[in-house]
Amino acid sequence: MDVHSENYFALERLLDESVRMHGHLCPGQVLGVRMSMLGLKNVGIEDPKGKDRKNLIVIVELDRCATDAVQSVTGCSLGHRTMKFRDYGKMAVTFVNLSTGKATRVIAREDSREKAKDICPDIDNAYAAQAEAYKVMTDHDLFTVMDVRVVLKPEDMPGRPLRRVQCSRCGEYVQDMREMIVDGKVVCRPCSEGGYYSFLHEDRYAE
Repeated sequence: MDVHSENYFALERLLDESVRMHGHLCPGQVLGVRMSMLGLKNVGIEDPKGKDRKNLIVIVELDRCATDAVQSVTGCSLGHRTMKFRDYGKMAVTFVNLSTGKATRVIAREDSREKAKDICPDIDNAYAAQAEAYKVMTDHDLFTVMDVRVVLKPEDMPGRPLRRVQCSRCGEYVQDMREMIVDGKVVCRPCSEGGYYSFLHEDRYAE
């Protein structure tokens, strides 16, 4: 990327916004911002926080720094149901234009780390060198891009919940059709499959 180009100055502006939200500059922030710039361009989203805000869904595959950058640039979030998290452990993001159906998946190239060392050899700190190098490397050197097809279910779309039901075992309520049917009864996933938590008291709702 030419440091004198309009895109470079747009990158710096978007990085400033992302760092304010995330708290510090790191290679993941630069990657996340640049992934977003490329992904939005590829699917034809020009104003993700304005006129296009209802036309964009992003799907992130890693819960790391880059995800905060994607949220900062796109305005998408879990709370708005416009950001989806798939826990694949991959530095990859898919951008979906709901109005056209066009979707593109942007994946960070592993060999970009080695290339970054050659670009900024005078910076001793490896993370700092990566961050600076990622600002100027080409999209081709940083990312692999693929056009993909994404099918979103009605219950995964933004808006009010389509359904809210009570688990027959724990009594808690389940939204957005995330319940399961076991032996003909409505059951939440933790009761059916086990959850990330376990109960410390026999009376699970003891104060």
